[in-house]
Amino acid sequence: MKTLATTTWRSPSNIAIIKYWGKKPNQIPQNPSLSFTLNECFTETSISLVPKESKDEELQLQFYFDKKENIAFRLRLLNFFASIQKDFKFLKDYGLVIHSANSFPHSSGIASSASAYSALAAALCDLEVQLKTGKKTNGKTLLEDKKWLKRASVFARLGSGSASRSLFPYASVWGASESIKGSSDEFAIGYESGLHKDFKTLRDSILIASSNEKKVSSRVGHSLMKGNPYANARYKQAHKNLASLKDALKTGDWEQFGAIAENEAMTLHALMMCSNPSFILMNAYTLSMIESIRNFRESSKIPVYFTLDAGPNIHLLYPAAYQKKVLEFADYELAAACEEGRMIHDYAGKGSVKVK
Repeated sequence: MKTLATTTWRSPSNIAIIKYWGKKPNQIPQNPSLSFTLNECFTETSISLVPKESKDEELQLQFYFDKKENIAFRLRLLNFFASIQKDFKFLKDYGLVIHSANSFPHSSGIASSASAYSALAAALCDLEVQLKTGKKTNGKTLLEDKKWLKRASVFARLGSGSASRSLFPYASVWGASESIKGSSDEFAIGYESGLHKDFKTLRDSILIASSNEKKVSSRVGHSLMKGNPYANARYKQAHKNLASLKDALKTGDWEQFGAIAENEAMTLHALMMCSNPSFILMNAYTLSMIESIRNFRESSKIPVYFTLDAGPNIHLLYPAAYQKKVLEFADYELAAACEEGRMIHDYAGKGSVKVK
């Protein structure tokens, strides 16, 4: 089949320090969030436009994951494309063939929806420019175009809220906050300029306490915030923590950074326990590792901290300068609590890129 236009984008996952938990309609967050962009844990997605087999306006889509046709995710993508078709009018004129793959295993405590939808949104916005100009595009030039980047972040958000943050190097903020100039509920903004140089060396070792599917999806968890008796207090806390984190990131204060990161992680899981129905996503291995991390930090005076997403797996955060000692500690004390000793070592990276 003849390919009329094509593009490939690679986009990483990210780890939120200030968590977003609870949302309004149309993927609007109840509170702002700040995340660090990872590097080695990414999704690579290619979209090719091919001639349509029929002249009707129904979307023609083939989707392959790891080179195998994936019908279940194709159906999710059809719903996503239907919601944005008015904004990308070319979708009705072509057939789409999408190939996607992750650099990390499924259920590994890494937000695959963030990397997947940010790569997909970047590819769509790239094709849009190609069709308008009739020319091939340069990924670096697109990423330097603030209007293009904003548009890509908006549509990444519509696929997955956290995906809006994955396009940017090192760190980003999503959600309107008085403490962050230019922040918005509609799209994320890059926050590299707000980082002390030490935070650009951030390392993230993901400790796999369990690779089982979560008992409660994030979508359901977000919806349960509507009846959570602590919801309003939580939203105020997020704004306050973001303002404090801003100061820590600017000055290179790892102790303040770590205190906020751990407070946010525990608050997230406390909110799950206080929802109705309540649910617990941490397990005994998670708690064992948290205790070990705190004991090691106290005895070694090394700035190593943890955070969690909505699952049992721990993200171990620390500066690159202490990597050797932290990894020795992880191998000696934490590996036994990990499922089959599994750990994934990553670091703050440079965001989405176009693959030649």
